[in-house]
Amino acid sequence: MANSAAREPVEWAVARRCRDGEARCGDVAVVTLLPEGALVAGIDGVGHGTEAARASRRAAAMVRGRPSADLELLVQRCHAALQGTRGAAISLALVSPSEHAMTWLGVGNVEGRVLSGDPSATRPKGSLALRNGVPGHELPAVKAATLAIRPGDVLVLATDGIHRAFADSLGTSGSARAISERILADHWKPPDDALVVAVRYLGPRL
Repeated sequence: MANSAAREPVEWAVARRCRDGEARCGDVAVVTLLPEGALVAGIDGVGHGTEAARASRRAAAMVRGRPSADLELLVQRCHAALQGTRGAAISLALVSPSEHAMTWLGVGNVEGRVLSGDPSATRPKGSLALRNGVPGHELPAVKAATLAIRPGDVLVLATDGIHRAFADSLGTSGSARAISERILADHWKPPDDALVVAVRYLGPRL
């Protein structure tokens, strides 16, 4: 579902598919608005099927229920909430309109890219540095990084059911929904669940 409110700082959309033969997807995205900005999470439960879905939904419930602009604290909360599950890869981002900046971190294999809204750009503005580990089982020391952004730039988080090269030649034309669905259609690996969340930064609230 996309947030299309004209006065909000972001436009966003999610596209996902289950692994062939599975009824439940183990990949979940959360986008929620905080006073500090837009909080974005891409979550990939380990494995497939019901148990992967249970893990990812538990982490998503923590992000929704106890959101925080402190991403290091939030991933620690998710780690605690995932105890007793298979665990999940988690990438988090906070788009901050007041700072024209984004902070992000990731543990596991949910890839993150920031794409320039400038149509002449040929490379991503930034790639998320991922730490090895599995929240719920092993959480490494984490530190969020900060990247300057401009209106029109697009954040994309993609689980490992999407080929890592998804952003190599990706344009940012069209809506967030069009971008997320285009990535899914072009880069999905059918043996795996897949999720793409695309978030376009529109600028401060009007």
